Amino acid sequence: MKKITLAIAVLALIASIATFFYSQEKSSLVYVDVNKLLEGYKRTKVVRAEFEKKAKLLKSNVDSLVTDWQKELKLYEKERSGYSKKELKLKQELLSNKQQQINNYQQAIQKQIQEEDKKSTQTVINDINDFVTEYGKSKGYKIIFGASGGGNIMYADKSADLTDTVLEGLNAEYEGK
Repeated sequence: MKKITLAIAVLALIASIATFFYSQEKSSLVYVDVNKLLEGYKRTKVVRAEFEKKAKLLKSNVDSLVTDWQKELKLYEKERSGYSKKELKLKQELLSNKQQQINNYQQAIQKQIQEEDKKSTQTVINDINDFVTEYGKSKGYKIIFGASGGGNIMYADKSADLTDTVLEGLNAEYEGK
C-alpha cells in the first residue's frame, strides 16, 4: 500500500513540475500591438508635430514660388500684345524655364519630405524596439511578438497582451520618470 501511495505521490510531483514548466513556457509568449504603441507613445506625437511643421514650411516655400510664377504669367498675358516677336519669345522661354525650375524644386521638396517622414518614423520605432527589448529581458520573456494588424498574430489571449503595460513604461521613460 505504501508503494502505491509513494508512486502516486511521485507521479503527482512529476505532474505538478511538468505543469509548472509548461505554464512557464506558455506565459513567456506574449505580444504587443505595434499600432497601439505607435499611436499611444507620446514621442510619436511630438515627432509628428515637428515633421508637420517642417513639411508645412517646405510646402509654403513651393506655394509662394508657384504664386509668383502665376503672377508673372498673368502679367505676361496682359502685356504680351505690346511685345515684339523677339521679346515674346524671350519672355516665353523665361517663363518656361522658371516653371521647369519650380517643378524640379517641387519634386526635390517632395522627396525631402518623404525622407524626413521615414527618418522620424524610424526614430520612434527604434525607441519602441529598444524599450521592448529591455522590458522583455528584465521580465524574463523569451519572445515578445509584435501584432500590427497585418495577420502575423491572428489570435492571442488577452492575458498575453502587454501593450498597455509596455506603453505606460515607454511613456514614463520618455517623460523621464
